[in-house]
Amino acid sequence: MIAIRACASLTVLLAASVPCALTSAQDVAPHGAKAFAQQQAMLAELKPAAAGTKPHAVDAAFWRVFAPKPDTAAQAALGQRLFFDPQLSQDGTVACATCHDVSRSFTDLRPVSEGIGGKLGRRNAPTVMNAALITPLFWDGRSPTLPHQAGQPVLNPIEMGMPSREATVQKLQKTSDYAQAFQTAFGRALDYTAIEEAIAAFERTLIFLDAPFDRWQAGDKQALAEQQQRGFVLFHGKARCAACHPLNATNPLGTDFRFHNIGVSAHDKNFEKLAADALKALASNSSEQELDRLALATDMSELGRFMVTKQYADVGAFRTPQLRNVSITGPYMHDGSMQTLWDVVDHYNKGGEVNPWLDGGMEALTLTEAEIDDLVAFLASLTDVRFAEQDRAEDKRQSALSKTQRPFRDNDLATRKKLTFEDRVKTPGGK
Repeated sequence: MIAIRACASLTVLLAASVPCALTSAQDVAPHGAKAFAQQQAMLAELKPAAAGTKPHAVDAAFWRVFAPKPDTAAQAALGQRLFFDPQLSQDGTVACATCHDVSRSFTDLRPVSEGIGGKLGRRNAPTVMNAALITPLFWDGRSPTLPHQAGQPVLNPIEMGMPSREATVQKLQKTSDYAQAFQTAFGRALDYTAIEEAIAAFERTLIFLDAPFDRWQAGDKQALAEQQQRGFVLFHGKARCAACHPLNATNPLGTDFRFHNIGVSAHDKNFEKLAADALKALASNSSEQELDRLALATDMSELGRFMVTKQYADVGAFRTPQLRNVSITGPYMHDGSMQTLWDVVDHYNKGGEVNPWLDGGMEALTLTEAEIDDLVAFLASLTDVRFAEQDRAEDKRQSALSKTQRPFRDNDLATRKKLTFEDRVKTPGGK
């Protein structure tokens, strides 16, 4: 499945006719990522925003919150170089662009990501498109700012594995022209904070908000098909999506920036025991590095926001993801457990998975099959027009898969023939 998706995106972005199976080894970075030089060529074709300028689709006040100090072209260029530089990993194989591959919608299109030495994390890699407009970051919100987030994967033993901030700086200093590049961009010597700031400056250029939905909102009544317009009505009405995924002029991403337990993984994880284990682990070591390790390397990952706040109300709660470009950035949810948008809507349609911390807004929606199709069609309208062909290919793939695989579909719950409270919540003792 991953190979199929990568092939589709490469065909779109490079207009290549060579099948993925015929791609030479030199064209592929570790873990299936496209070679970094070729990714940068694709990036140029996408024409990202200019550094230091407000994207036209973003409200000025909203932009000032996330970019209070304009970046310079030199800072963004340096950040781009770092983003694609595997020197930032312990073994020199993995870069930011390994898990946030331009050819794969700035993510890796995998359920969970793979770092140095083939190590697998426990969470899905969100796309970095529009990440500059999100705070806090990571699925559990453990990172307060974009620069801070940019520096965490470099030090995580599952991801890029550098032993320390100091070791990272010393490694880059061995590349002779980096010192001058940092001096030019920031007016100071190379340090870890500047590494973080440079990568963030580059990521602030990755704003992709020119979608059919936006053109429809601006007055082009032909931009959305009738089915998508029906989906828009459902989105704000019966499907109740807008409660957590608001879309408006001052918040174009479709997220409330909050954290919710919607029952993902509740069917096979003992949240209560995990919470007790987490509190014990964090009591002995509450460092930022340990929290980062526990979030990606252990079952405690499933606790979500609780790992940051230690508040029981946050058990199993994860950040509401943006909906922009959602049709091409699956698989979905923090653990990549849902393969299609039909799976996602099915999950909500039956009210999620029952657990003691389930968000109070979760309830069966009674959406019909036709309404589910309409809603999925609307979600596709939120994908930037620069990925139109990729969107069509992915819609075809997901649609075909949904006709043979709907693991989260539950007609009795979705149609309210059975209510969620009728299922007893399982406890460790089975009582």
